[in-house]
Amino acid sequence: MKYIFVSGGVLSGLGKGITAASIGTLLQSYGLKVTLMKCDMYLNIDAGTMNPMEHGEVFVTHDGLETDQDLGHYERFTGQTLTRENYLTNGQIYRYVLDKERALDYDGVCVEPYHVIPPEIIKKWKEAGAAHNADIVIVEFGGTV
Repeated sequence: MKYIFVSGGVLSGLGKGITAASIGTLLQSYGLKVTLMKCDMYLNIDAGTMNPMEHGEVFVTHDGLETDQDLGHYERFTGQTLTRENYLTNGQIYRYVLDKERALDYDGVCVEPYHVIPPEIIKKWKEAGAAHNADIVIVEFGGTV
């Protein structure tokens, strides 16, 4: 799998999601299997409890996860049905890591964010690609740099 990362901007809502969806559509026209993923920095578990006046409307995936509205753009542009594998928040990652820590999956060592969090995020990128049998995963980082 190959990865394309879309980030940047000085405020949210400037078109990173549409840009990512457009790139996905163009790559599909060349016969490549593409999936898209939105990564939000929020500690919220999903977008369902976020203020729509600040964050935008919620898009609900086929499997019921309340996500960022960009997943709707991704689906419409690429003709895919996206799932919870295509949306990630820091809250999801931290919950996952803390649940593993409570289950003693780290064998009692100190769980430090800079050692544990990045590999878990990368694992989620790979899982999104595998879930959709993708040649290319386009990852959009939500918000601002």
